[in-house]
Formats: sequence, C-alpha cells, structure tokens
Amino acid sequence: MYETIGTGEGRSPSLEISARRITGLDGAALRLRLDAFLSSPAGEEGLIAFRRGMHRDPELGRREFRTTARICARLEAAGLKPRKLRGGTGLICEFGPKTNAPVIALRADIDALPVQEANDVEYRSEVDGMAHACGHDVHTTVVLGTGLFLAELDKLGLLPGRVRLIFEPAEELLPSGALDVIENGGIEGVDRIYAVHCWPHLPVGQFGAHIGAVTSVADMVKIKVTGPGGHTSRPQNTTDVVFTLASIATELPAALSRLVDPRSGLSLVWGLINAGEAPNKIPSQGILEGTVRCQDNQAWDQAPELVERLVAAVASKFNAHVDLEYVRGVPASVNDAVSVQMFQDAATFMLGEDAVVPNMASLGGDSFGYYQLKIPGAYIRMGTRAPGSSHKMDLHCGDYNPDEGCIGDAVKALAGTVLTAQGVALV
Repeated sequence: MYETIGTGEGRSPSLEISARRITGLDGAALRLRLDAFLSSPAGEEGLIAFRRGMHRDPELGRREFRTTARICARLEAAGLKPRKLRGGTGLICEFGPKTNAPVIALRADIDALPVQEANDVEYRSEVDGMAHACGHDVHTTVVLGTGLFLAELDKLGLLPGRVRLIFEPAEELLPSGALDVIENGGIEGVDRIYAVHCWPHLPVGQFGAHIGAVTSVADMVKIKVTGPGGHTSRPQNTTDVVFTLASIATELPAALSRLVDPRSGLSLVWGLINAGEAPNKIPSQGILEGTVRCQDNQAWDQAPELVERLVAAVASKFNAHVDLEYVRGVPASVNDAVSVQMFQDAATFMLGEDAVVPNMASLGGDSFGYYQLKIPGAYIRMGTRAPGSSHKMDLHCGDYNPDEGCIGDAVKALAGTVLTAQGVALV
C-alpha cells in the first residue's frame, strides 16, 4: 500500500482502492487492452505517424501554433475537450470520473530547438535551422498515446479517477513554459505528476529511475566589466579589465563553493570570456558568461545574492565597474520516493523485471522541476537507443534520432503508472 497526499476536496489520505471493486480491471486485463490498443490503427502505427508529422514541422518555444493545433485535433477526434493556454500555444486536457481517486497528470513538452537537422530520413525536419533534437516530439506522442488509451478506458467505465494531460510550450526557453502552465491553473487539484524524457544512453525497453534530484538548476550569469581603457605599459593609470575578468573567473567559483553546503553540488562554470583587440592595449570592456548549476533548490535560492555580492567584492579591488545579469533558469527536478516506486512497480509489471534500472542524476536542466516544487512526482528517463546500436548520439545534436520502439513501451509504462497511482493493483 502506498502513502499519498490527498489535496483535492474529499480525497482519502491513503490509497485503499481495490482494482476489481472500483474498476473491474486487473493487471492481466490491462495488458490485453494495451496490446489491443497498440495494435489498432490509432495505436503504435498511428502514434509513430503522428510523431513523424510533428518531427517534420518543428516550432520553437511560444510559437508552437501548428503543433498545438495538431495535438488538439487528435484529442478532439477522440471525443476529448482540450483547452489551449492563454498564449495560444500549449494545452491541457482532463478527463475521467470525479471520484476520491487521486488526480494524476502527465506532462509533455512540445517545442523544438534551433538546431539544423542532420538525419537523412524520410521524416526529417522541413524547417531550415529547426529540429526536434531533444525528443520533445517523442514525449508529446507518448503522453498523447497514453491519454488516448486511458480515455478509452474511461468510456468503458474502467478508469478510477481524473487524468490530466499537460502539453507544455517553451520548455527550452527562459522563462519556461511550465510557468505558463501553472499560471493557467494547469496543476491545480493535481495529486501527482509524471514525465518521461528521452535518454539515448539507455536502450529501448529500459527506463532510468532515481529518487531525489534527477536534473539540475540551470541559471545564466553574464558579467560586463568596464573601465577607461589604456596602455599595457601603464596599468596603474586605468582599470585593468582583462585582469579583473580573470580574477572574477577564477575567484568567484571557488568562493561560491565555500558559501553553500558542499552537498548541494553547486558549481559555476564559464563558457565565454571575451576582451581586448591588441596585446599592448588595455580594453575598455570585457564580457564573462557562464552557468550556475546545482541539485539543491535551497542553494538555488541563495545563489543570485551570493554571486552579486562576490562579483562586487572582486571588482572593487580593481576599481572596475561591473554590470551583472543573473537570469534564473529552472529548479532541480526532485523525485519523491513514492512516485518513483509507483512507476517502477507499474513498468516492471507491464514490461518485465529489467524495465527499470538505477539512473544517475544529470546536471542538465528541465522545467519539470517547477511542478515538483508544488506537487510530488517523478521525472523518468526513457531509453531510446536502438538495441545493439553502437551509434553514440546525444540530446541537442542534429543527428539525434530516437528509436521509435520506445513509444509503445512508454505508453504501457505510463498507463500502468496512472492506474497504479489511482489504486489499481496490477497483479
């Protein structure tokens, strides 16, 4: 028996719902129904066609109008009533009976990247300079397919409670589209939330699960140092911009690591430094840019003030004027143990004992962390490497092309997870 949080009106504080008593659905019946759904024209074949259509026509964050219309049309064709977000991109779709069972949300991100497609496939991107190089087309297809299957159960009176599908825009942008979803009431009344994310380092059929922080905070830092400029033979008469930049670049990460709990894993790493035009001229300005990452949201809360204070302290030693731009990124995604266990139980029942493997946390960021600040949930990595393949592709690369066999497996795992989270005993 799982412990859970009852946030909705009249909810029971524990899952004491018998699968047969409430829905008449057991694990064996669920497997048969999922196999039948995935074998139907609307199932795996139709979902792959949907994914390829979305892959051909990528759209960047907050411009996903065609993508949103495509998802809406597919949901409406199934008799569902999706609701677009106020900005016109992204949508929410809820269905199921209003019972004491927990409301479970599934989230997908729908935006593409400004990356040139490098795959030579029939469904390659038809938009120059844009591609679904992070697998958001797969995430969208998986949540869509899971929703369509669960909606079929609902029509048969076999769904225990409400299910909410969230198709989030602008996951790759700052501010993130997760904030749009939240501002539109997207997680109000939700008890638990799940997402799967493509992971090319695992084979199709396996999912990586981790309790605790699974992604990282990702903030952007830009520092501009200015001074009068001058000759390198007389640094005492001006502000040595290059030396100031170098001092900030070396002193700031070290000092920052001494002012936060070292268990947070907070790091500041520079990716750009630029100043000067000639070896004998002290420039009048220089730029330093990098990212702050950590897996502790408390340390994340402290980071902007600490960076500002430390930058000012270093710059003051050299009489330099500093402009700091600190752009908040996304919080860490922190998986709670109950949500992870529910997914693991469901996925192993549906796909076998080796379906879920331990997975290390990543310093990559994902806006899913915003939802987990408010409600429990799990962010699960979905294996997308073709079995036996030695091709080492990675996310955000133009040649990223996940094996589409992951779609059916993920639909099975997520459908089982929703039902498990709503009290169905998959035995």
